[in-house]
Amino acid sequence: MAPSKHEVEVLKQFEQTYDGSQLPTTNTEAENEAAAIAGIKFLASQVKARKVDGALFLANHPARRGIDSPHEIRNWRDADPTVAVGFEGAPGHQAAGIPAPYGRGGARGYYDNNPSAASFAGYPLESYRTWGGFDWMTATVGGLWDSLLAEGKAWWITVNSDSHVVYNDQSDRGPGSDFEANGKHNDPVYTGKTLTTAGDFWPGFYGRTNVGASSFSYKAVMDGLRAGRIWVDHGRLIKGLDARVRVAGDRRRDTGTPLGGVVHVKRGTATELTLDIDLQDRPNWAEFIAVLKRVDVIVGTVTGPVADKDSFTAPDTKVVKSFEIGAGAKSVSLTYHFGRLDKPFYVRVRGTDGNRTQPGLMGSTIDPYGPKLDVVGDADPWGDLWFYTNPIWVLPK
Repeated sequence: MAPSKHEVEVLKQFEQTYDGSQLPTTNTEAENEAAAIAGIKFLASQVKARKVDGALFLANHPARRGIDSPHEIRNWRDADPTVAVGFEGAPGHQAAGIPAPYGRGGARGYYDNNPSAASFAGYPLESYRTWGGFDWMTATVGGLWDSLLAEGKAWWITVNSDSHVVYNDQSDRGPGSDFEANGKHNDPVYTGKTLTTAGDFWPGFYGRTNVGASSFSYKAVMDGLRAGRIWVDHGRLIKGLDARVRVAGDRRRDTGTPLGGVVHVKRGTATELTLDIDLQDRPNWAEFIAVLKRVDVIVGTVTGPVADKDSFTAPDTKVVKSFEIGAGAKSVSLTYHFGRLDKPFYVRVRGTDGNRTQPGLMGSTIDPYGPKLDVVGDADPWGDLWFYTNPIWVLPK
């Protein structure tokens, strides 16, 4: 929520009315889903009433417990697409995968759950784990995220640190803390002991959400998030990225449509994707310089609204081109030609250090070298780095 003199008032009303802990325990599933929709609409009403300049809703760790069904995600977005704009492409808590005895020896993102009575029954068991540190909904080419994009729905991915208790921290919450009574913990104290069983990194230490914004103000960054001008990465895999779709051959400076945008061209017009990537030359917080090995271009046909709101596949989406990145360069410029437009489509991009790959869940003809299923207890996040962009649509006039 954008800071304003009414910010606390609006947040307080939102939490006390719509937070799950405040809802009757006798509520049915349908009543709880309706409360979520009402909460999103309430936030939109506060923006319309000019109580705040902007409000955004992004779902955390959407696949971790299987409780966010496809129809719920669609309904959140449809309730108000200026507020409900996306979900985490990759969860926080990435340090939880560092193997014991050096770390917790668990699952990246704490994705070590199994289905429960509250879970959506249609999800496969693989959805309860991360893939290259990313949520199954994002990591699966032709999966749930792609099913939303194939409808033409603007739905963005971000990365979150979700920092609660930090790996290798040497402090502890202040003695005598009473969060329930005071709304905060007392100032931390030094313990002299290194905490290796925590699952979190400091914000920005590992995962980054990179936003195209006109300034560093809250409103400008939130506008960039709302517009989908976002790429995300782990471990500072790359330094910078500029992705644009343009009419083929048009190389004028600053032309083309960036991430989150829509290109409208006449049917039969040839278009292309241009990628300018600044490769990493500075160490990350693990003190090594990450190396990009491969970039994948992913394209899906826009097929329109689904008949079943619990659908979570997009069979027409696949990796159409992989670029191998050679060592030694400071930057790379890549171009992929789509040919002449004959049907509406979208394009998104991902990249990897190439350390852990396997064919995607939809098969090797859809995704030959996708992220690998993370192994609980043996998932060092620093040894498996990826970046993902949000999409650009190309639609006939």
